[in-house]
Amino acid sequence: MALHHLSLSLQFARDAEATAHRPLLARHQVTRWIRHALAVDAEITVRIVGEAEGRRLNHEFRRKDYATNVLTFDYQQEPIAVADLVLCAPVVEREAREQGKTLAEHYAHLLVHGTLHAQGWDHETSEQDAQEMEDYESAILRGLGFADPYAAG
Repeated sequence: MALHHLSLSLQFARDAEATAHRPLLARHQVTRWIRHALAVDAEITVRIVGEAEGRRLNHEFRRKDYATNVLTFDYQQEPIAVADLVLCAPVVEREAREQGKTLAEHYAHLLVHGTLHAQGWDHETSEQDAQEMEDYESAILRGLGFADPYAAG
């Protein structure tokens, strides 16, 4: 697998919820996870936020009044992908616990998921698109040494 160039900015909001996850998200690890999902070179900013910022952004940009696990803001897909991925630390932590996954495993999945969105993948337009995206995410994560995130637990 040819790995594409990635220019990564990794940011943590200045609140306890976000900064608590900093040790789990070493720059080299985040870079590895994202690069495995890239089909083109990319400039990606990853921002880890707390519940309040996650909720505000989801409300402002999607009109949904709750914090979600990952938001992808894709600005350009070709010739390089340019995007911001915003992950809400308390939501990611809660989901990992509910799904019986490690926090690192869930972050890897959500970063792969968001990176695919940044390249135009979509799971909301059709069942077929959703299945193709899930299958591709599963293959990428297996390649990274993680279990299939969609396998029945």
